[in-house]
Amino acid sequence: MKAIRAIAVNTFREAVRNKILYSLVFFALVMMLFSLVLDQATVGQRNKIIKDLGLGSINIFGVIIAIVVGINLVYKEIEKRTIYPILAKPVRRSQFLIGKYFGILLTLAVEMLFMSSFLFLLVLFYEGVFDAHLPLALFMIFIELAVVSAFAIFFSSFSTPFLSGMFTFAIYVIGHLTSYLQEFGANTGSAVLKHLTTFFYYVLPNLERFNLKAEAVYQLPIESGRIVLSLLYAFLYIVMVLTLSVLSFERRDFK
Repeated sequence: MKAIRAIAVNTFREAVRNKILYSLVFFALVMMLFSLVLDQATVGQRNKIIKDLGLGSINIFGVIIAIVVGINLVYKEIEKRTIYPILAKPVRRSQFLIGKYFGILLTLAVEMLFMSSFLFLLVLFYEGVFDAHLPLALFMIFIELAVVSAFAIFFSSFSTPFLSGMFTFAIYVIGHLTSYLQEFGANTGSAVLKHLTTFFYYVLPNLERFNLKAEAVYQLPIESGRIVLSLLYAFLYIVMVLTLSVLSFERRDFK
């Protein structure tokens, strides 16, 4: 456990040194400037647009950071040969990989905390009250990013950064289209295509499970059972993907 914690903290420090968190400052400035434009250009819908834009931006920035950080973690260690002294110590490959994963989560948590605080301040300034729907929507965004990060670690365990980034981004995009994919297969009239799309529907992650943006923007009720099932779904997916990552990483030859 100490090895995993040490690797996670070191991963977070490395992300900060790479200036990835500078994107947060850029996000804050863009949101601030755009909110001023909305103040003049919209009537009645300003608060909804700010929430929708804020949640969407946090999601997109989070995905970019998860992919950029995740796909380079293992590759840089191997490329710079810094992984050899680490694994020479009483540190297993599984501990190394899981530590890297938690380092990504720590980076994403800090990133989301900064941007979420700015969004809360904007909403509080315009509405004058604290919106209780936002924290749950933001928490589910973090859970979605945790799933995406697990895939970034998985692909980086055996592939190059470019391919890992492409694969992870594809998972993110398809993960929001799985329902449409299944519907498309069902409407084609082809039994083969129907079974194929159904297979991908159940194998690939359904990231729309974690999308509560509409509920937060329009103040819609959220069933607690939906949240519990989504959390269980994410946990099982993360465990499965990390297990595959460890198995792949264990077989990798660094020579």
